[in-house]
Formats: sequence, C-alpha cells, structure tokens
Amino acid sequence: MSWLSNIPPGIKNIFRREDDGKDALWSKCPGCGEMIFQRDLEAARYVCPSCNHHMAITPEERLALIFDDGAYEAVEAPEPVTDPLKFRDEKRYTDRLRENRRKTGQPDAMQIAVGAVGGAEAVVAVQNFRFMGGSMGMALGEVLVKAAEEAVARRAALIVFAASGGARMQEGILSLMQMPRTTVAVDMVREARLPYIVVLTNPTTGGVTASYAMLGDVHLAEPGALIGFAGPRVIEQTIREKLPEGFQRAEFLEEKGMVDLVVHRHELKDTLSRLIRVLMKKHRQPAKPQAEEAVKEAEADNVATLEPPKAMPSSPVNLDKAAE
Repeated sequence: MSWLSNIPPGIKNIFRREDDGKDALWSKCPGCGEMIFQRDLEAARYVCPSCNHHMAITPEERLALIFDDGAYEAVEAPEPVTDPLKFRDEKRYTDRLRENRRKTGQPDAMQIAVGAVGGAEAVVAVQNFRFMGGSMGMALGEVLVKAAEEAVARRAALIVFAASGGARMQEGILSLMQMPRTTVAVDMVREARLPYIVVLTNPTTGGVTASYAMLGDVHLAEPGALIGFAGPRVIEQTIREKLPEGFQRAEFLEEKGMVDLVVHRHELKDTLSRLIRVLMKKHRQPAKPQAEEAVKEAEADNVATLEPPKAMPSSPVNLDKAAE
C-alpha cells in the first residue's frame, strides 16, 4: 500500500484537479509557480499578484465581472443537429459532448448574455475553452448568429470574448462553414451601425482567429494571451527558424498593429464602457450635409469669403432646416 493512502482527506482536499468538482484552498500560478490562497485569487479576479499572469476563468465569472452589479439575462440559442457525421475516434462524439456538458454545465462552447456595461446595454457572447477547447462547431455558429440578431433587435453593442483552439474536427466541413456564417453575422451588426468589440483571451487560434475574432471595430486583448492561426511550434517546424521572443502574444500583436489595446482584467469593464459610449454616439450620429461641411472648413481656415454651393440655402434659417 502506498504511503499516499494514509494522508488525511482534509490535506488531500487542499490540492485538487481542475475538474474534480472539489474546493481548493490554494492554487498554483501557471506563470511563476507561486502558491496563492484561493480567496485572495478570487479577490484579484484570477490575476496572479506576483507575475500578473491572467488565469482562465469561467464564462459565469467573466460575465459577473463585466456587467453592472454582476446582473445579466441569459439568452438561449437554437440547438443544431447533434453529431451529423456520426463521428467516432477514441470515443463517440455524442459521448464527448455529454462529458463536456456535464463538466461545464453548458450546452456548448459559447453562451450569450444581455445586461448593462457601465449603464449601456450590451449583448455579450463568451467562449468557454474548457468545453472541447472552445472549438467552433455548428452550435457555436448558431449562438453567434443569435447574439448578432439580439444585438440588432435591441440596438445594442455586441461584445465577443474569444477563446478557442479552432474548428471542431468532429463536425468536418460543417464546422468550417461556420467561418463564413459568423462573418455574415458580424456584417449584420455592421449594417445596423452598431459596435462590434472583440476581446481576445488566452488562447485564440485557428478558424476563430480567421473569422469573427479578427473582424471587430476594436480589438482588445488580455495580457499575455496567445493569438494566432497556427501555433508557434507548428510555425517553427514549418519555416525551420527560431521565432522572436513573445511571438503571437498580445503585447507583440499590439506592437505590430493587429491588436488595438492590451487591457488588464481589472480595467476591462471601464474600457468596454467607454468604448460603447463613444462608438454608439459615433454610429448614431447622422451624416452632415455637404454644404455645412464646406462652411465649417472655411471658418477653420479663416477664409474671409466663400462662394456657397448652389445647393446651400442662402439664409441661416434655411441652413438650420437643411442641417436637421
């Protein structure tokens, strides 16, 4: 008999596996290896106080951090056909789905919620990497389309938190078809002149990066997030060259212009709130008449006289009416 079997249960419960469903008193930081008291880690929103490593959090924790007072309304999406290809590898696809649904408590890798972010209504879609690596299948496509429709119906901003390893191989070409499908959903939001904001978390790779994750009006990223299409190891093996330090990390992509801003988790809600207010105001502002634009440019350049275009009314009263 192993001596490990003699350890009291209370000591065993201090450390646990990520998915065994038991509470832990301490957690180990993947970045620096420091042991952090669980209550302190929760208070820090799962950011290591020593190395600033942003740990993975559940969709429920993410939504509670983003929405005002942690209050939001869940939105259900239509359920697609399950296992259309009757796929089987080491396990049947249906068994994998059942196992991941039990582990996460969610029907698939993305969920939608509606609530207020800094007082402004927003529709938020969050990917769950714990559900089959956040892989993109037909169910995820349905959820994102539903989120876009909800944003258009409510005249609200759409925010997507991306975290994925790519397309779901068990659904074959049907999974790859979600790339153009989700792109159409993003276009639907754009045509309604509503903001579409993407927050890239660790990791965001594969077909998700090649579709809706890189189509935002603004791209934010959490510090240290891995972002790219193929992973750095695959790239190194392909080109047979050593990649630069920090390659495909959020800070590297911000420097190269692929990410607009790297935002600490503690500042993310305030940043999103400001962006929504600015973008909603910009998108709702009607286009100014050409005549008024000409007058304002002339005043800015201190031009003494300007021959008004024929379409511009001569009296100030008529000009005000034209501006309306």
